[in-house]
Amino acid sequence: MIVLGIDPGTAVTGYGVVRRDEGAPSLVECGIIRTRPKDPLPDRLCAIHDGIAELIERHKPDSMAIEDVFYARNVRTTIVLGHARGVVLLCGAKAGLEISEYTPAEIKKAVCGRGTATKEQVQYMVGSLLRLKAPPRPADAADGVAAALAHALSAVTGRKIAAAAVIQRESDTVGALAAALAR
Repeated sequence: MIVLGIDPGTAVTGYGVVRRDEGAPSLVECGIIRTRPKDPLPDRLCAIHDGIAELIERHKPDSMAIEDVFYARNVRTTIVLGHARGVVLLCGAKAGLEISEYTPAEIKKAVCGRGTATKEQVQYMVGSLLRLKAPPRPADAADGVAAALAHALSAVTGRKIAAAAVIQRESDTVGALAAALAR
């Protein structure tokens, strides 16, 4: 199974591609799609569309996991984020992908064991769970990987998000790492 995880944004959209076959998941690719802040919103949305469409074409994922909308204090921020999410969802739907949406807290809980984990904790745990030499950077890329990883792990359990138990079985050190990060 190949999962494309997306952390949508109009300035920076993070992504991660995770493969889950037999055994532990592995990272295929991660990165960001950056748009120019001075460009009009329609041009930025086109850049996001083109970037996501290219990722789908190149990796042929089985499913897409996208971070669900959160409600920012600034209503405009929430609405603009909705535009970026809409473009990403459209790309996935046109490609015929199974699309799952997860709240930021669900993704953090699946990866770190806590829904209130910091961005640094998510980066660290993603790197540890995937046995990477260094955590994915920037944080937006790590968030995209975390979305893909949460989905790949939850697919094993047959539940939407109950991956924390799966994570603990896959790595003897996860409990110790999460405890160290919580300090």
